[in-house]
Amino acid sequence: MTNSSYIGSIVRLWALGSGAVLLAIMAVTSLNTLAFAASRMAEPLGLQIGGLPGYEDFVSLSIAVAALGFLPWCQWRRGHIAIDFLMARLPARVGQIADSLWLALLAATALFLAYWLGIGMLEAKADSALSPVLGWPRWPFFAPGILSMLLWAVVCLTQLVGRPSSEGMVQ
Repeated sequence: MTNSSYIGSIVRLWALGSGAVLLAIMAVTSLNTLAFAASRMAEPLGLQIGGLPGYEDFVSLSIAVAALGFLPWCQWRRGHIAIDFLMARLPARVGQIADSLWLALLAATALFLAYWLGIGMLEAKADSALSPVLGWPRWPFFAPGILSMLLWAVVCLTQLVGRPSSEGMVQ
């Protein structure tokens, strides 16, 4: 198995983990919605059923984890927006140069974002920032985002240095 294959496997697993987080968000949102529907139906009977406490905390912290987790997979599959209609009219060498520059810029951007997420994580930890309802510390939720940005940069650099096999790219 090549390094590129290892990276592809890691990125796939990371995206699956992000999908699992999205499924958890959907399940909690569904339960919260059912609780509100049950509350409306029970109201004429004098019963009160509340929504899930901390629902907003869970969703707001988890959605960032899930959303950033898909970026490395998207890059691996070359699923980002491409300007094919313009690049197709240019010589192949110009397209290769543009692609290389774009990959380098994306890698630098991902590393830049990882750095600032790291700073944000350290500040959130130093400030003892907590979610408002559940009181969860916010700083651990930065770590998956940082890892996502680092994986994104690794994918870009892998694609820049040695083009992955067609298995790792959308055709």
